[in-house]
Amino acid sequence: MGRSIIEKIWAEHEVADLGDGTSLLYIDRIFLHERTGSVALKELAAAHRRVRNPEQVFCTMDHIVDTLPGRGDNTRMPGGIEFITQTREAARAAGINLFDLGDDRQGIVHVVSPEQGIALPGLTLVCPDSHTCTLGGLGTLAWGIGSTEAEHALATKTLVVKRPKSMRVTFEGELLPGVTAKDMILRLIGEHSASGGVGYAVEFAGSTVRGLGVEARLTLCNMGVEFGAWTVIIAPDEKVFDYVQGRPFAPRDVVLEEALGHWKTLHTDHDAHFDREITVACDRLAPQVTWGTSPQHETAIDSVVPDPAGETDPNRRQSMERALEYMALTPGTPLSEVPIQAAFIGSCTNSRLTDLRAAAEILQGRKVAAGVKAICVPGSTQVKHAAEREGLDRIFREAGFEWRESGCSMCFYAGGESFGQAERVVSSTNRNFENRQGPRTRTHLASPATVAASAIAGHLADVRRIPSRG
Repeated sequence: MGRSIIEKIWAEHEVADLGDGTSLLYIDRIFLHERTGSVALKELAAAHRRVRNPEQVFCTMDHIVDTLPGRGDNTRMPGGIEFITQTREAARAAGINLFDLGDDRQGIVHVVSPEQGIALPGLTLVCPDSHTCTLGGLGTLAWGIGSTEAEHALATKTLVVKRPKSMRVTFEGELLPGVTAKDMILRLIGEHSASGGVGYAVEFAGSTVRGLGVEARLTLCNMGVEFGAWTVIIAPDEKVFDYVQGRPFAPRDVVLEEALGHWKTLHTDHDAHFDREITVACDRLAPQVTWGTSPQHETAIDSVVPDPAGETDPNRRQSMERALEYMALTPGTPLSEVPIQAAFIGSCTNSRLTDLRAAAEILQGRKVAAGVKAICVPGSTQVKHAAEREGLDRIFREAGFEWRESGCSMCFYAGGESFGQAERVVSSTNRNFENRQGPRTRTHLASPATVAASAIAGHLADVRRIPSRG
């Protein structure tokens, strides 16, 4: 029987089979950020252990940093300055790679990893952050861990991992104009629930996936954790091989030729077995938007707020009722008539250069609606600089968006900046939980293009209905 790409990478990194379905896996690269990295590094130092192979460990400042111009170490997060300074000190003492504030390599961890060539096909990579599965878009076996596991990985370059079940999700069909990878993953979660991938390592495959660019694949994999998966991955191809070459931490010259030979074996054999198979039709997919307080509460932008009365499962019905109460929405209301007070483009899901280009294309020559607070936060300093070289920052500013420094920003609320009490936000982020973006803030997840279209309209809007300037 053939093997899947996940089985191949797993076997290459298995140091020992521990029985009971668990393995000791070798970890190629470890990425930390200031919200959890300082904890792991401090605990390791307190135990008088050193970082094994510090050249393979990376750390950035992203989660609690301020994104306003001239920020320095300032942050509105309670205790945030201490997290930043302690992480800086611990990283320097450990001798690991630090992408500090003021460093052109700084940015959101899951944006920086591909950008710098830290995440590569066939590697194992861990980070104390749940969205580490983003890097599966490059063919990296990557997953989120806790601070204690991070400490163990730092000291030993290994982790004990229970072998997950296997699933393949096949996306088929050509995407229509205005439809993106963000809409694909929202549709998967909407169809199969936020727990549909629990206990599984998932491979995304199919003609739609093959048609996506590398950054779109990163978006698709980013929300694998919102599907409940342990991790997700896409087999690398020529698009990925071209993308990673020449990046700072990617192999070069003879080593690159050897790596390419290996990377080309990282595909799923035709006779590989999966414990579960799902197919998602994409040829008629519309732009998606969430209406509730879970990523599974989603529907097409040209649809209406659903009615819990039509749900036969009492638990799901109760969940829908609570979500609608929190979101202050009435069943049957057309989503395209729901007003917004804020629009946010950013996060590890949708803050790369291609995301900003897509939003800027909608915004060019147009203005954000009166009363809408609009913010764009590039995913990394390099993304910010590249966007500015293309003049995208000017388009955002002229449209009425704030243009910020890189960081996680208002993807989540931890006592710092928020949109305000009960404000309704259309957001390119990954989670729309209660209070996720601020006290009682009501979040609608969507693609960057949909966010831009909604900011212009002043309400949730169908990007396909924005008149073409051509």
